[in-house]
Amino acid sequence: MTDFVFSDLVAGYVVAFDPTRGALDLRTSDGTAVRARITRDTYAEMIRNLGEPAQGVSEPMIDLLVPGRHVFVHGLYYPERGHVTFDAKRVVLVGPGLSYRFEEADWWPRQLAELARFYRHAQFGAANPVDFADYRTILRLGGDKADDHVQETDTVSRLVYGMASAYMLTGDEDFLGVAEAGTEYLRENMRFVDRDEDVVYWYHGIDVRDGVQSRCFASEFADDAGSIPAYEQIYALVGPTQTYRITGDPRIASDIDGTLRLFEKFFKDPVRGGYYSHIDPILLSPHHESLGPNRSRKNWNSIGDHAPAYLINLYLATGDERHLRMLEETFDLIVEHFPDATSPFVQERFHGDWTPDRTWGWQQDRAVVGHNLKIAWNLTRMNALRGKESYTTLADRIARSLPAYGADRRRGGWYDVVQRVLGVGQDTHRLTWHDRKAWWQQEQAILAYFILAGTTGDEEFVRHGREAAAFYNAFFLDHDEGGVYFNVLADGHPYLLGTERLKGSHSMSMYHAAELAFLSTVYGRLLSGAGPLTLWFKPRPDGFKDRVLRVAPDALPAGSARLEWVEVDGRPHADFDPVAMTVTLPDSTEDVTVRAHLAPVEGR
Repeated sequence: MTDFVFSDLVAGYVVAFDPTRGALDLRTSDGTAVRARITRDTYAEMIRNLGEPAQGVSEPMIDLLVPGRHVFVHGLYYPERGHVTFDAKRVVLVGPGLSYRFEEADWWPRQLAELARFYRHAQFGAANPVDFADYRTILRLGGDKADDHVQETDTVSRLVYGMASAYMLTGDEDFLGVAEAGTEYLRENMRFVDRDEDVVYWYHGIDVRDGVQSRCFASEFADDAGSIPAYEQIYALVGPTQTYRITGDPRIASDIDGTLRLFEKFFKDPVRGGYYSHIDPILLSPHHESLGPNRSRKNWNSIGDHAPAYLINLYLATGDERHLRMLEETFDLIVEHFPDATSPFVQERFHGDWTPDRTWGWQQDRAVVGHNLKIAWNLTRMNALRGKESYTTLADRIARSLPAYGADRRRGGWYDVVQRVLGVGQDTHRLTWHDRKAWWQQEQAILAYFILAGTTGDEEFVRHGREAAAFYNAFFLDHDEGGVYFNVLADGHPYLLGTERLKGSHSMSMYHAAELAFLSTVYGRLLSGAGPLTLWFKPRPDGFKDRVLRVAPDALPAGSARLEWVEVDGRPHADFDPVAMTVTLPDSTEDVTVRAHLAPVEGR
C-alpha cells in the first residue's frame, strides 16, 4: 500500500452507483473492480470535438452514472486506515447514455475539417493562393512557425495528404487548392528525375537556414544521416498519391511510377525478396560501408509502410494489377518473417538474409506497439483485396493478444515502445523509456479495431475500438490551440516538453490525425452500418487515362458497400458501376466536380 497522495485516471464501465454513500463501482477493460468516491466537489463533463465549445453537464450524478456507461474518472488516491481510497474529482463522459459521441455521423469529418483549418492557418494564414515557400516543418504548440528550418519533403507530403483527404470528405475547394499547390511544390523543388537510370527520387528537403537555400539530398535525421532511407521515399508519395486519387493528374502518376522503379532497381533484394531500408546516396547501393548500422538491412518501414502510405491508395485509384502484386508480395513477407513464437510482438528489423537484427540503434530487441497494430490493420485491408487465411490468422493473433501487453487496461490508451521479451523473473513486458502515449499509436489501434470490428462483427474488437477512440477523443484534441497533441501522459494530460510539445516536426505533420479521421468515417459508415458516405473528386480533363474514376474509399470486403448515385458538376450522372464503384467520366476540356454517394450493403 502507498503512503502518499497521488493523482491518477481510471477508465471503466459503471457497475453501480450508490448516491447515499457516494460509492461508484467501475469495471476496467481487463475486468478489474475499482471503487471511486463521488463527493460534492466531483464534476462531470462531456467530450467535445475540435471546434466545439466546452459542454457542461447539469444532470445529477445519479442520472449520469448508470450501469454500463463508459467513463473516465480523474481523482486522488489517499492512504487511509490500512486501505486506499480514490476520490473522484472529474468524470469525463464519452457520450449521452450508453452511446459514444464519436459514432455520430459527422464527428470525424468535422474533426478533419478543423485539423485542416488549423494547419492551413498555421502554415499560410489567410493567403490565397498559398505559397509553400512559407511552409515550415517546425510548428510550435499554437501553430507559430520557426525561422530557421529545413523544409522536409515528407512533412510537406504528409500535409498534402491531410488536405486532400479533407477535400474528399468535405468538398471544400480551399483544402484541394492547398493539396495541389503542395504537390506542385514537391514536384518543382524536391523531386529529382534521373534520366540515366530512369527513376525518380526525392530530396530529404530544402535547407533555408541563414537565408541561403540549398537542397538536402541525403537524410539529415539522426537515424538515417547520410543515406537515402526507404521510408523517406515512401512518405514522399503519400500526399501526391492521395491528390492523384482526386484529380488523376498524369504528371503525378509519372512521378509515382518513377519512384516505384527506384524501389525495384535499388532498394529491392532480387534474391531473398523485400526492400532494403537504406541505400548510399552516391552509389545507390544498400551494401556500401558508408551506411554503417543501416548497411544491408530491412525493416518494418521498408517492407510494410508501402501499403498504408501510398500503395493501397494507388491501387484504389488505378486498379493496376502490378500494384496489387507488390502489395501481395510485401504482405506475404510480413506473414513469413515478422511473427515470433517467443514474443507476442512481431520482429521489426532484419539483416539482409532475414535473420532478426536485435541490436540496431535505439530499437534493440524492443517492440513499437503501433507497428504491431498497423500490421493487424493493414493485413485486414489486404485480405479484402487478396483473401488469404495467413493474413486473417496473423491479424487476429495480434489483435487478440496485444491488449494484454501494449494497452493500458486501467486508464485507457496504448503505450509506445515495449521490451519484446520478458526479463528473468518478470511477469510484465517492461516499458522501455516511459508510459506516455503517442497520437499516432492511438490511430493504429483505432483503425485496427474499427476495421476488424466492421469486417468480423466480433464484440471484443468493437469494445477495443471504442475504448481506443474514447481515450483519443477525450485527451488528444487540443481545444485551446487547435490540432492534436503529440503525446499525453499515462493519465491523459498532455506532455509538453521538447519536440513533443510541437504540432509540426520531423515526426508530426497532418498525416496520421487526418488518416484516422478519414478512415474512421469510412469504416464507421460503410462497415459498421452508420452510412451513407459522400466523397468528392475533381478529375482533370487529362486525368485518368481510361477516363474511369475509381471511388472506393478504402480496401473493403467485396459486397460491403455500393455506389448509389453520382453527380458531375451538380447534375445527376448515370454512367457508373454501383458494384465496382467506378464512374465513367464525361469528355471535358475543364476539371469536373464529382460527388459519389456510397452506402453500406444491408444484410451482408
